[in-house]
Amino acid sequence: MITDMTAGSPSRILWRFSIPMLVSVIFQQLYNIVDSVVAGQFVGPDALAAVGASYPITMIFMAVATGSNIGCSVVVSQLFGARDYGRMKTAVNTSLVSILGLSAVLTAAGLLSCRAMMAMLHTPQGIFADSETYLNIYIAGLAFLFLYNICTGVFTALGDSRTPLYFLIASSLGNIVLDILFVTAFHLGVAGVAWATFIAQGVSSVLALGALLRRLKAVPHGDTRPQAFSLPMLGRISAIAIPSILQQSFISVGNLFIQRIVNGYGATVIAGYAGAVKLNTFAITCFTTLANGLSNFSAQNIGAARLGRVKSGLRAGLLMALCVVLPFTLLFFAGSGMAMRLFVGAGGAGVIDAGAVFLRIVSPFYAVIAMKLMADAVLRGAGDMAAFMVATFTDLLLRVALAVAIAAHGAPADAIWFAWPVGWTVAAILSMGFYLSGWWKRKCPSAAPGGEAA
Repeated sequence: MITDMTAGSPSRILWRFSIPMLVSVIFQQLYNIVDSVVAGQFVGPDALAAVGASYPITMIFMAVATGSNIGCSVVVSQLFGARDYGRMKTAVNTSLVSILGLSAVLTAAGLLSCRAMMAMLHTPQGIFADSETYLNIYIAGLAFLFLYNICTGVFTALGDSRTPLYFLIASSLGNIVLDILFVTAFHLGVAGVAWATFIAQGVSSVLALGALLRRLKAVPHGDTRPQAFSLPMLGRISAIAIPSILQQSFISVGNLFIQRIVNGYGATVIAGYAGAVKLNTFAITCFTTLANGLSNFSAQNIGAARLGRVKSGLRAGLLMALCVVLPFTLLFFAGSGMAMRLFVGAGGAGVIDAGAVFLRIVSPFYAVIAMKLMADAVLRGAGDMAAFMVATFTDLLLRVALAVAIAAHGAPADAIWFAWPVGWTVAAILSMGFYLSGWWKRKCPSAAPGGEAA
């Protein structure tokens, strides 16, 4: 199931490669959504608010996992495209060792600072204890989260998007069963929701690691003997991973500021925002997953010095993204109230209304953010992280600044949601501008003969 993306139709390759990834992310997002659904439907709106209040903090740790995944995946893709299998295995080994060490440090730091982080967000007292419980259990499982993301990054770098899908399907179904069992049968409340995710994610990560090691063992490494750990390789991975982590982390920190603002509007708005932002994250993560596929495609072709295929890949990626954007836009704009009823029953009308307004405001701009993500994918695949970060940080700063300014003038929570479309639009213009400028090609090898062919 290893795929060479440097030959064949870019459109066909991207569709075949990305569909399993897209299905994978749908199941992956079930972790977050099911937690909120079970908490809201079986425990109550306050439980939904408690899980939602801790969500921006969990996204900081997810940012580290995602950024590490990107750094590993881009480097492994480039080495795989260059047929440098020995150094490719060194990159995988270095990534695994580094991420386990990093997860140990962040777990200790997270457990020690959990209460302080919840207090910093001005979490209402009525949901504080449940939020802290959920967050502590989540942090205890960080090693599983990080390990799984590295394994997924390597699989996709090798052109295998199916193996992670199989693990995710089994893990997500297990998470759903455990969520319902722990909450309805054992009456563990919010803690049960957290423990279900901990167990399902732990089993999935261990199985994924075993499958990855078996897969790599079957790949010949040629004359270059793989190393268990390499500082120069860590530096190369970090050059991609650290900007990606910073980008993801700053977005998460920005979300913390917004969550603090939202917390000032009371439990009903908190719960509505918690449900709506999970659905929004579901959509954005689907677009990001397609972009990750394009990033791996770009990296392999850049490693093989076939730059012409990168342009063809972007065109195919934009069309593919549009096919995914349209259903989400229609569903969240026309069916926002129905979507919010996943989280609360008929008694939560205020929660449903608060979340529905958010979805109706942001969903018409999904095509804009998808365009930005696709342009970012090429920049990232080329290793041009400066341009990638400028566009992303502009989005973040605009969203936070607008949200703070709107709240400072005493506007209702509904007005804050307009910060998303503004930030996305400006960032998309920047990302496409950086791509069209061609500056990212300076990071690439010289095109081989015939390399400009589409």
